[in-house]
This record gives sequence, structure tokens and C-alpha cells, in this order.
Amino acid sequence: MRRFHLAEPLVMLATVVQWLVLSIFTGALIGVGCTIFLRILFATAGRAYTAPLWIQMLLLPLGGFANGLLLHYGYKLRRSTFNDNAIVAVNEQQGKLPFRTMWIKPVAALITLGCGGSAGKEGPCSHIGASLAAAVGRVLHLNPEMRKRLLACGVSAGFSSVFGTPIAGAIYGVEMLAIGRIRHDFLFPGIVAGVTAFEVSSHLGVPYPHYDVTFVGTFTELLFLKTVVVGVLCGAVAWLFVELLQQAKRTFGWLKQRYALWPPLLPTLGGVVLALLILAIPTRYLGLSLPMMDDALRGNAMPYLGFLWKALLVAITLGSGFYGGIVTPQFVIGAVTGGAFAHVFGLQAAQGAAVGLVAVVASASNAPIAAILMGVEMFGADSTLYVAGACVAAYLIIGHRSVYPEQQIAYSKSSWIFARADLPVGQEKVRLSYGLLRWWRMRRRHAKRADDQR
Repeated sequence: MRRFHLAEPLVMLATVVQWLVLSIFTGALIGVGCTIFLRILFATAGRAYTAPLWIQMLLLPLGGFANGLLLHYGYKLRRSTFNDNAIVAVNEQQGKLPFRTMWIKPVAALITLGCGGSAGKEGPCSHIGASLAAAVGRVLHLNPEMRKRLLACGVSAGFSSVFGTPIAGAIYGVEMLAIGRIRHDFLFPGIVAGVTAFEVSSHLGVPYPHYDVTFVGTFTELLFLKTVVVGVLCGAVAWLFVELLQQAKRTFGWLKQRYALWPPLLPTLGGVVLALLILAIPTRYLGLSLPMMDDALRGNAMPYLGFLWKALLVAITLGSGFYGGIVTPQFVIGAVTGGAFAHVFGLQAAQGAAVGLVAVVASASNAPIAAILMGVEMFGADSTLYVAGACVAAYLIIGHRSVYPEQQIAYSKSSWIFARADLPVGQEKVRLSYGLLRWWRMRRRHAKRADDQR
């Protein structure tokens, strides 16, 4: 059929204008919403960390109980049956979210971080962004496909407002939806909304740190291979982090079922465990732990097991039922890992911390492109060659695991592994491909015959 040469570009121009208007309005709204949350967070979080140890130990169970009460009873206000997870909303709910319970997760995150729970600040902001975008889509009576795009750009705007990396945050909000697939039709609204939210938050006074990590000198193939090895290490650390998180959720879920525990008691119990752990683990691993990440990026010495302590505290915090973000802990774990082991690979400590930071994000979140762009926006264009190989290597090493169990598998990461498409990571059990199994069985058969002949 003959195409209309003039009609198509006019339609596409109208599409650009349409998404400029929608994305700018939505991004500005989200920028204001995230700024309000961050202002409250900056005013409340961190005060408990300088208190005497016994007060910190007391606050953790109390915060867990408050968190549990809020999440247990707050969701009873919901009239619809929609899940309030942004990934589920895009993949399965046609961009719809419950609006009446939008405030629950931000308040729960304030409680978590205020009492010392080890978590991040971006989760509630992405939730605010997704909820506001879903509300805009509902008010404007947009069709399901446009609602999905608008909700995804709301997530992107939330991430951009928190991280201060508008392009990487926008890509992250799209890339996190599925492993191995990026909806390119989501990119333009996501980037426009992300840049808008970032500019609004900056104008309203949200501070964004600047990291002066030097990537200079002659970049060689050997140095590139070293960064790939750092990526492999960070992928293994991210693998451990995801496994600890899943095991914590299974353990607390088993306790709830085995002893018929009242749901608010689970995060209370998690707070008790955290309180006991900080008798042995330094309290700087509590909360956001951003000062520790800053030290790593300045090149200060990091403990070899620092990544383990942070991963353990985050796993217990979120696995027991506290609510908080999951990306900021990846920053800290990656920076501490890279800073601690940089000298083993002949890298400067600050360079190793920077590479490790983005590599863990690339693997644990399955977002290598966003992680590479994050490295560029945080550390400058000179970091590109250092972080690119590390991010992709880490992304492969972690396999088909994710900090987001709702994240779908669009394509397998290896031709030797089979995974059904469009199933969440938490539901699909990946397995070796038929070809590899057949080769393995033939190899074992030949080995057996050789042994019999002897």
C-alpha cells in the first residue's frame, strides 16, 4: 500500500508535541512532589545515627512496628484491587495504580530511614512519580497504551529527581521494566519528564552532590580488561545481595506462616534483629549510608567485607517488611566493593569505587545502559571506557536475578539458558537449554564408555 509521504511526518510531529506537553506537565508535578518528600526526609533522617547506641537499638523495633501498622492497615483504604507496584502497573495493569494509598509508601520510607533502617530514598520518589502520572492519565482519560507510557515516564521522573542524573534516571525507569528489552517509544516522554523533574527539583533547592573522580591517562586494552574483571566481581556481589534479599523474604514469610504472626510483628522482629546486629556491625551501615559512599569515592580505604554488612542489613530491613528504596543501597555496596578491591586490579581506589557503584546497579537492577549513562553523568565523559565493560560484564554475571521480582524476562542473557518470555523473574525458573543439556549428556556418555573400556 502506498504511504502518504506528508501525513506520516505530520502525525509524528503531533506525537512529539503531544508528549512534550504531557511529559513537561507530569515531570513538573512530580518534581514538586519529590522535592516535598526529599525536604521532609532531609529534615528527619540521620538524627538517630548520632544518638547513643541503646536509643538506636530501641528505635529500630519501634520503627518496624510503626511501619508494619501503616502498611497493614493503610492498604485497607484501597478500594480497587490494583497492585501499587509500578512495574506491575505497566506490564499487567495498563498503567493503572490505586491513588488513595499513594501516601503510604513515602510515609513508610520516612519511618524506615528515620529509625535507622537500611534502605534507599528513590523507591518512594519513583512511587510518587508513578502515582501522579497514573492520576494524570486517569483525569485526562488517556487510552491504556498512553497510560502505560505516561506511568513509565513518571517513574523516570522520580528517579531523575532523586539521583540528579536526568538522562540515566529516565533510561532506568524504562529499562527496569524487562530484562533484555527497552520500549523505545517510552524513551522520549521519559527523558522529557526526567529532565523537567530534575530542573524543577534543582530550582526548588534539592542538593545534588558532585563527585570529582579523575579518569585520566592512557586507556589501554589491559586496563579495559581490568575494569571487566571488576565488573565480574561486582556482578558476584550483586548476586549475593539479591540472594540475601530473597532469603530474608522467604525466612520472614516462613515465620509468619509457621507461627501465624500478626503482619506488623514481622518488621518489628526485623528491627530486633537489626538492633542485635549493630552490636557487632558499625552503625554507619544503617540508613542511607551515603557518607560511606562519599568516602569510597574520595579514595578512602574501605573494609573488604563492607559490602556484606551493608547487603545483610538491607536484606533484613526490606525482607522483614520495612519499606524503602533499593537503588541507593546498590550505590553504596558497589562503591564500597570497588574501593576495597581496586588496588588488587591496579586501579586507584576512587576509580574502583566509581566503577563498582555503576556496575552493581547494572547487575542488580538489570539496567546496564542506564548504569553506563549514570557513570557518565556522575563522573564525566572520561569515565565511559572505564564503566562500560564493567557494567555489561556485571549484568551478565548476575544471570536472571533481580532486586525487582516483578521484572519480566524478555530475552535470555545466554543462548545456553532457556527462559520463557514475558514472565516475572520471581515466577520463571530458568534452566539450561536443550542443546547444552544434550551436549553434556553425550559428554558424560562418552566418558563412561572410556572408563568401561579401561
